[in-house]
Amino acid sequence: MVNRTGTIKRPRRTKAQIAQLDHQILDVLAEDHPQSVRHVFYRMTDPRLAEPVEKSDRGYRHVQHRLKQLRRAGRVPYHWITDATRRGHHVDTFANPAEFLRATAGLYRADLWRHADHYVEVWTESRSIAGVIESDCRELAVSLYPCGGFSSISLAHEAAGYINDVVIETDRRPVIIYIGDYDPAGVLVDKALEAELRLHTSAPLSFLRIAITPEQITEYDLPTKPRKPGERRAPEVQHTVEAEAMPANSLRSLLRDHVEMYLPPGALHAAKVAEISEREGLRQMAEALEVRP
Repeated sequence: MVNRTGTIKRPRRTKAQIAQLDHQILDVLAEDHPQSVRHVFYRMTDPRLAEPVEKSDRGYRHVQHRLKQLRRAGRVPYHWITDATRRGHHVDTFANPAEFLRATAGLYRADLWRHADHYVEVWTESRSIAGVIESDCRELAVSLYPCGGFSSISLAHEAAGYINDVVIETDRRPVIIYIGDYDPAGVLVDKALEAELRLHTSAPLSFLRIAITPEQITEYDLPTKPRKPGERRAPEVQHTVEAEAMPANSLRSLLRDHVEMYLPPGALHAAKVAEISEREGLRQMAEALEVRP
């Protein structure tokens, strides 16, 4: 259908089509969460679905709108969608030392990297990817840096300084794990970051891009888009893929596999066992403070 301006006017989805799209969104999120809106969008572009959406800004906005409606209707829990780009800043206060101990006991973490030979950090090109893998990074006790495209030299300098301190204190070998888009800019972001970190890091640095790679585009059958006309960077990249195009569960599994290979065998389980008794000890200290005259 063509409107008066000569552009193609796409027909509106029927109620039945919207219901089918909502059903697909719910299935994807029930299977794996949290996910970013863009992750869900890419899953909805699968042509094998009964009601796929187009790979366009219009398709993205439609999925975004349906997610908004589903969350407000209580059909999708709010925490199933992650958004690391917008967060509040809070100040915690406590009535007394006992309340502080009780509140922080659950935050206690045993050092599962204490006997490791490596120090591992995870960097992502986008904040939405950081939101998807944040809980895994927290569980594995690795620092997470969303650089938001080409990283500021201040952030890289600060991170390199911390790496240097860790190396001096522990003699571990630093490893940077990176996740970013495969496009003319994205394939240069990690190289620029690596160069900036190496400029300020005295220790030998291993830098691993684990996603997105050309091989993964084929392996995971990721949806691609043609490069923008007139783009002169990275001429070898003919089709682009955003990191969010990889299913969230696949991305988390890939990340965990790479991080855990640097951990000593059994370190994660041992740390979790130790944390149970040590947190209980902190709670008992809180109770002792409360009964003091």
